[in-house]
Amino acid sequence: MQLIDGKLVSKEVRKSIAEEVTKIIAKGERAPHLAAVLVGHDGGSETYVANKIKACEEVGFTSTLIRYEDNVTEEELLNKVIELNNNPEIDGFIVQLPLPKHISEEKVTETIDPRKDVDGFHPQNIGRLTLGSPTFVSATPQGMLELLKYYNIATNGKHCVVIGRSNIVGRPMSILLSQKREPGNCTVTVLHSRSENLKEICRQADIIVAAVGVPEFVTADMVKEGAVVLDVGTTRVPSNETKSGWRLKGDVKFDEVSPKCSFITPVPGGVGPMTITSLMINTLKAANKEIYK
Repeated sequence: MQLIDGKLVSKEVRKSIAEEVTKIIAKGERAPHLAAVLVGHDGGSETYVANKIKACEEVGFTSTLIRYEDNVTEEELLNKVIELNNNPEIDGFIVQLPLPKHISEEKVTETIDPRKDVDGFHPQNIGRLTLGSPTFVSATPQGMLELLKYYNIATNGKHCVVIGRSNIVGRPMSILLSQKREPGNCTVTVLHSRSENLKEICRQADIIVAAVGVPEFVTADMVKEGAVVLDVGTTRVPSNETKSGWRLKGDVKFDEVSPKCSFITPVPGGVGPMTITSLMINTLKAANKEIYK
């Protein structure tokens, strides 16, 4: 069993991005600029956005954080999105989810300029992904592709089971792995809460992507010997052993599953670090106008 070290891969990718930024600045151009809009004070969102700002500093990007309280109106937030769309100094931006219930996440996402949609959530970018056209791939799936490439994990002709069908992780990952590309060329099965014979199907998988959002959902009896397991889960569970009073648990029961695997991502330290690094990759692409010429 080999651990897939997301921290290591993330460090190397960020180093490469930083070198590219140095070249951009040396040519007299400004550094790429990423903005983040944060509504409210959700603990997970606060941590995630803080890590994004830290990553920007590490690679040499300019970053801007725009804060609103929970009671911000939908109109005010949409006006800010339009303002960011029209700001030539901003290369890409994200509106951190989840949003308060009185604000339509769909409306906010669709208002973002696809050329600045570094989260890869806009319908136009999702459509381009589905067609296999150049696009901003949502951060977590792109991060997993980077991990597969780094460890030279064979995907051609393999049976991949994706557990979860969210528009952010499960669905785009299933599309990417089925495409004629490397990593890709998989036979993909998507499982979800209504799937029958879930354990039996999982046991057929050469690669499992666990993105169901249920702590330790994948157990040893669901995994065949030699399988590759990518764990996307990041659920906070109560713990008396940490200062915070919680610890992160993945969707995979790591201690019993890992001995059966050829490769597996830990939680934390696996897919997570690559998610934020993928946002840096997309921001650099936006700055270089690689997707939309």
